[in-house]
Amino acid sequence: MNNIENVTYEELLDEFKRLLKTNNLKFTKQREAILKVLYTNSDHFSPESLHALIKRNYPELNVGIATIYRTLNLLEENGIVTSISFGVQGKKFELGNKPHHDHMICIECGKIIEFEDEVIEKRQYEIAKEYDFKIKHHLMQLFGICKECQKKSKKG
Repeated sequence: MNNIENVTYEELLDEFKRLLKTNNLKFTKQREAILKVLYTNSDHFSPESLHALIKRNYPELNVGIATIYRTLNLLEENGIVTSISFGVQGKKFELGNKPHHDHMICIECGKIIEFEDEVIEKRQYEIAKEYDFKIKHHLMQLFGICKECQKKSKKG
């Protein structure tokens, strides 16, 4: 499932069940809870923050952190979630159902700001054409210091 923009939860759930079956994994309430939380929240989640949210939203379910990691990896390998790498701090994941966007990441607080820019997108394809390079997919991550952290450092 390469493009999951505008996919209903039911369509996504059907794809998820197919994916689990293909990988000889069982469909469980725990795995469904992971998918549901990703679908209903537009945040970027570390596996640990996703685990905490699932425990809060579904206290009756016993969802292990290992299940979260395995499920996120499976979803990422199949293009259903995307991730941003924070090096030694790990990855943050988001459901891949949004239109293409890029990220600005604060190196002090970890805040992620999403943005879209048609000029940047167009320029990337122009550069690729100059080098006879065919882009299959891309991501842009800009690292810096957000407005709030800049204010804090000026006060200190």
